[in-house]
This record gives sequence, structure tokens and C-alpha cells, in this order.
Amino acid sequence: MTCRIVYNIAMYIDVVPNRNSPPAVLLRETRRVGNRTVKKTVANLSDCPPEAVEALRLALRGVALVPAENTYAVERSLPHGHVELVLKMMRQLGVDTLLASRPCQQRDLVMAMIAQRLTSPCSKLATVRQWGATTLSEQLQVQSADENDLYGSLDWLLERQSRIEGKLAKRHLGEGARVWYDVSSSSYHGRCCPLAARGHNRDKESLTCIVWGMLADVQGRPIAVQVYPGNTGDPATVPDQVEKLREQFGLERVVLVGDRGMLTQARIEELREHPQLGWISALRSESIRALVNQDAIQLSLFDEQNLAAITSDLYPGERLMVCFNPLLAEDRKRTRKELLEATEKELDKIVAEVNHRTTKPLKAAEIGVKVGKKINRFKVAKHFVLDIGDDHFAYERNTRRIEEEAQLDGIYVIRTSESEQSLSAPDAVRVYKNLAQVELAFRCIKSLDIRIRPIHHRTEDHVKAHVLLCMLAYYVEWHLRKALRSVLFEDEELDQARWSRDPVAKAQPGETVQKKKQTRQTAQGWPVHSLQSLMKEMATRCKNLCRVGEGKNAASFTTFTEPTAFQKHVFELIEQWKDSDASVTECAQ
Repeated sequence: MTCRIVYNIAMYIDVVPNRNSPPAVLLRETRRVGNRTVKKTVANLSDCPPEAVEALRLALRGVALVPAENTYAVERSLPHGHVELVLKMMRQLGVDTLLASRPCQQRDLVMAMIAQRLTSPCSKLATVRQWGATTLSEQLQVQSADENDLYGSLDWLLERQSRIEGKLAKRHLGEGARVWYDVSSSSYHGRCCPLAARGHNRDKESLTCIVWGMLADVQGRPIAVQVYPGNTGDPATVPDQVEKLREQFGLERVVLVGDRGMLTQARIEELREHPQLGWISALRSESIRALVNQDAIQLSLFDEQNLAAITSDLYPGERLMVCFNPLLAEDRKRTRKELLEATEKELDKIVAEVNHRTTKPLKAAEIGVKVGKKINRFKVAKHFVLDIGDDHFAYERNTRRIEEEAQLDGIYVIRTSESEQSLSAPDAVRVYKNLAQVELAFRCIKSLDIRIRPIHHRTEDHVKAHVLLCMLAYYVEWHLRKALRSVLFEDEELDQARWSRDPVAKAQPGETVQKKKQTRQTAQGWPVHSLQSLMKEMATRCKNLCRVGEGKNAASFTTFTEPTAFQKHVFELIEQWKDSDASVTECAQ
């Protein structure tokens, strides 16, 4: 009889290569039989999840395993990355010292409100509620603040407006600077604020509104803002800006750039009282018609060029830059044709109704009321001749007026007090067209990112402070867009192109931004975002409150989510960026 001695039985996980297939994961048993080692496959674990295989491996080694939820838990995660991004930029810009040179609770609260408008714009009451949903209040140590504290900080901010704007002007304006100025309006919800009035509501809402004008530097940075009642006309705001530039900022030599609805002839006459104050604007269509009638503008000027500098006795001491854009001319021709046809459809309905009313014919007054409601719906009433009588209505196009207007298609005229030595004709056109940067500021503040609307504040001071707060938020956003333009859908070549490309021809996007839009990636392979989607991406980096253990032995700690490679790249762009656009500024000046 033969006796086998078996000892040293062990089990382990074995990973066996399997040629071109995935390796086999086997649970094996090994034992010693006499002098031999015998292996036995107990189970094939190849289809098991990797974490289950690893748990079994640890168990076989004698490690005591318990459910993870019994020893470790993430109690709360607060979005942090987007807050970190905004605060990094604000500190790099010195927004804290811009508000006040010494730390105080009001300064921290205003900093928090500015950051909130960039991360998640909302009312002041909602701001306090949302602070617990991110790390913003912790970062600025304002967790205990309520909405009344915010309103008190708005009063504090408004008291410091002139000093804040003075610091911004000192940073970005100097003698001889060119300053853009434009006006917008925003709807007001309520009846309490004395600034709310019926006026030119650019929000296209049948609500009272407030008017606010913004001064910006040559590259579009906001410098100052001023709030007016909603029924204030654009030209009426210009004298305040002149006083602000000369008295508050102490600038003697400035070139003010405003659109033709802002710098009217009456306002320009007032500007002439300050010889050191230059200006750039444009002519209205009726003024251009007068130049054509005087033969100062002839279409032959544009046979070989699209820009011609002229002078006229109608505008003594001024230089006029006449521009012709054939693409704009074609667009105006097509638009006028569509509007005329749309108006004729409305008028044809009235003609049919008049002809149909035989039993009870329409009176001339009744027909006039109906025509009045339709004739200028598309703003082309001047191009029609109307024949209205009792039981009679007919119309025809005013071909002479249409032909006169068509002669000016594609033509616009820039006017300036600046000499040829200080400002060339092409640069005068470029400077005027860069008013579009202020329009971009209005768009970002009103709808895209900062969302100044809806305005519910009851007092005049709170409305003014709210508008100032939004302007400061855009100041931070402007620099964010510049620092992060390589990963945003921004034209990185635009700043230089504005001052070198043909001032009249249609602007073309740079090659870099075209490639980014086509591939949705940068040249380095990073994803391309809008500013809003970038904020959401950065917000995935969280501050986590964690707990280890249970009961009396439990311990808590905080840890931050490790930033992704892209998030690290974004933070590096902020840290490496400096406001180094001096070469562009010099070119623009």
C-alpha cells in the first residue's frame, strides 16, 4: 500500500498569456505532494470585473475586507474649478486693490458678487442662496453674509465709483488716447425706481427701461459707466462724458469716438469749444445725399479704390472719408427689395378689402387708419405714393426716391476733426468701425455671460451700483477672454488684423480660428470651448468633504479633485498671461 503525504496547500490568482487573445485570469490551487508541486485550476475568472478579481486576490493574502461605504464616504462635493479660475484672474488684475486699498468686508462681498456674475449670474437674494452650492463664499470668507449685507455693499461700491473709474483710466488711458463711447438700455421690472421711464428700449420689450452709457479704451476694456433715466436721448449723455474725461480723469487731449446717432451736429459744435478734444463719427444718409448733390461725392471715385478722403464747405475744419463696399451695396439692394415687396403685400390686402366693401363702402378716414397701421411696418413708407379717398385706395412706388436711395447703397462717410498727420484716412475708418467692441461688451453684459437683466432694484442708487458691478464683471471677462483665447472660439489674430487689414472690405476670420471651428480642437490638441462651456468644464474640479470610519471613530477631511490635463493647461494660461497688448495699443494709438 502506497501512502502520499500532502502539505502546504495554497490558492492564488494566476494570469496566463493567451497568444493574440486577452490573457486568462485563473484561480488556482497549489500543493506539495511528496517532492512535487501540483497545480490545479479551480475557476476561470477571465470574465469577472477587475475590481472583483483584485478583491479576491487581497482576500487570498489574508487582508480583511469590508464594504467601502462602511469605512469611507464622500459627504459633499462643491464645484470649485470655475471659482478658482475667476478668482485667479481677479487677483492677477488687482481687482481687490481697484475696489479699495485696504481689506474690508464690503470689498470681499463686492469681489464675491463680481465673481458670481461670471460663474452664475442671478439676483442678490439668489446669490446668497447659491453661495452654498460652490466654494465661492468659502474662498472669500463671506459665508455668513445675507442679502442685506449685499445691498449695503452696493451702497459702498457706488460711493467709490469715481475712484474706481479713475484708477481704470490711469491704467488704460493717457494723453491723446482714443476713447469709445456708446449707449444701451435695459428693461426695468417694477414701478419704484425713478430712473425707469418709457424710452428707446433696445430690449424690444414694452417695459420701462433705464439708459446707460459706457466708455471703453482703444481695445474695448470698459473704463466707466453712467446711468440715466430711460427717456434720455443718446446725444444728451455726451456732455457728461466730456466732463468726465476732462475733469474726473484729468485728460486734456482725447479723441472721442461715437456713432452718428450719438455725436450729432449739435454735439460736435459743443465739442469744438474744447480744441484739445478730438472726435470721430459718421454722417447720416441725408447728409451724404447733400454731399452727392454738391458733387463732393462722385461714384467715379471708387473705380479703382474703395476709400477716398475729401473735404467740403458744408463741414469746415473736418476731414471726410468716403467708403464704398460693393457687398454692402448688394445687401442693401436686396433688403430694400424684400421690404418693398413685404409692404406691398400688406397694402394689397387693404386694396382688396376696399374693393370688396360695396354694400357699406369705407370712408377715407377709415382707410387712412388701416393704411397707417401697415405702411411703415417695414420702415419704407417714404418709398410709396398713396391715393386715399372715400371707397378708394391705390398706391404706387415712388421710383424717384427709390433711385435716389439706391445711389447711396454701399456708401458711408466717416468724419473727424483729426489731422492727416495724427490719423490717416484708413485708420480713421478702422477706429470708427471698432466701436463694434463696445457693442460686444453690451451683448456680453446683457445676454451672453453677465446678464444685467432683469433689473428689479427699487432704488436709484442700487440700480446704478448694479450696472457698475456688471461693468466690473465684464472688465474681468474681457481679460479672461484674452488670456484663454487659445482654447476659446476667439480669433487670436484679430487684435493685430484690426489695424492692418483693408478698413472697408468685409472682414475675414483668421486661419487659426477657422481651423478651430472646423476641428473643434486647438493646434495642440486641446478641446475648444465657448466661455460658458469652459466654465462648466472647470466646475467639474470639486472640493470634497470626506469621512473615514463610523461612529465615534469617524474622521473627516477635505480634498480637491485632481485637475485634468486640460484644466491644468487652463490654469497655466491664467498664470502665464500678462496684459501684454502694448504693441497693439501703440498701433491703435
